[in-house]
Amino acid sequence: MQIYARGILWAAQPGTTQANLTFPTVTALSSGALLATWRGGSTKDSDDETIFFARAYDLGQSWSAAWTPFAHGHTMDGVWGTLKLCYLTELAPGRLIAAAMWVDRTTYPGQPLFNASTEGCLPMSILLAESDDDGASWSPWRVVPMPAEIGPPSLTGPILKLANGALALSIETNKHYHDAGPWRQKVVFFHSHDQGRTWGAPVVAGEDPSGRIFNWDLRCAVAPDGCVITFAWTYDSHTGQYLNIHRRISRDHGHTWSAPQDLGFADQASRPAVLPDGRVVLAYVDRFGSRSIRARLAPASDAPFSAQHEVVLYTHGTSPAHTSAGEESTGALLAEMGLWTFGLPYAEALPNGDVLVVYYAGTERAMDLHWVRLTLPND
Repeated sequence: MQIYARGILWAAQPGTTQANLTFPTVTALSSGALLATWRGGSTKDSDDETIFFARAYDLGQSWSAAWTPFAHGHTMDGVWGTLKLCYLTELAPGRLIAAAMWVDRTTYPGQPLFNASTEGCLPMSILLAESDDDGASWSPWRVVPMPAEIGPPSLTGPILKLANGALALSIETNKHYHDAGPWRQKVVFFHSHDQGRTWGAPVVAGEDPSGRIFNWDLRCAVAPDGCVITFAWTYDSHTGQYLNIHRRISRDHGHTWSAPQDLGFADQASRPAVLPDGRVVLAYVDRFGSRSIRARLAPASDAPFSAQHEVVLYTHGTSPAHTSAGEESTGALLAEMGLWTFGLPYAEALPNGDVLVVYYAGTERAMDLHWVRLTLPND
C-alpha cells in the first residue's frame, strides 16, 4: 500500500467546545459523496460535547463546512445527557440509519465517564435515528432497549448490513458506576430483522469465560462472501497488559464465532475497510511501542496481515501518558484514556478502489481530525 494523499478533515479550535475532536468516522454513500461524523468538545470527556458532520464529493480531498445535525444534548425521561459518538450505515440509496451512544450527565453530575475506583462507567444508552435524504435531515431519536445484564452499553461500530438481510449491532457490556464487583466484560451482537425497529436477544461475539481477558472496542465488517469479521483490542486484566489484536470470524451472520486468532501486532484496531474483491485494510494504533498509527493489508478476511504492505499513517512526536501498560489498575487505565492524544482510526473503502482512513491526533490542548488516502497494490 502507498499513501496517495493526506490532509486535515477538520481543525480543532483551542479554548472552545471544538478543542478536542475525536471518534471520527467516514461513510461512502451511493450518491458518490462521503459523509464524516465526529465528536467535538472542550476536552475528551465533557458535557459540552456535540456531534458534527461534514461532506466531501472528491474522495475526501476537500470537505464542506461542518454542521451539527443534532441538538447539543438530549433528554430522555427527564434525564439530560450528551451524544458521545455517532456511526452511520446506508440501508438503501439515500436512506441512512445513525447509531449514537448517549451518556447520562445528570445522575452523577460532573463525574468522568469512567470511575477509576470501581471500573464502572456513567449510565449510557444506544439511540437510533433515520434519514431519507442522504443525511440532510433526521428523524427523532429512539432508544434501543437493553437487557439488564448488559449494564451501561458501549457502541463499538456502525450497524452492520448482513448478507441475509438482517442488521447487527455490536455492544460492549459495562459495570454500573459504583459497582465494585468483578467486571465480566464481553461484547454481544443484537440482530434486527425489521430494519432496526426491533432487536433480538444478545448473542456473545467476544468473551473470555474466565473473565480475565477483555475484548474492547470490537471493530466489525461484513465481507463480500457474507462472513462477519471482528477485531478486538485485547487486554489482560490480571497483568494489566494490552495484548495483540485478535480476529474472529462468523459464517452464520454473527451467531457463532471462530476461536480468537492472535494477529501478531498490537494494540487497538480500526474499523476495517473491506474491498469488493475481499481484501481487508486494517489500521491500528501501536500506542506503547512505536507510538504510531499504521495500516496493513490482508488478501482475504481470514488471511494474514503481512507486514510487507504496512504503511505508517502517523507518528506521535511526544511521549504518551505511559510508555508501557501494566503499571496501574484497570480502572486507572480506563480513566486515563482521556489523556491519550492520538488514535481511533476508522477505515472506509472508496468507490475507486482506494481506502480512506480518518483518525484524531494532537495535544491535550487541541486534537485535529486527519485523513489519509491509501492506494492498494494490484497484485
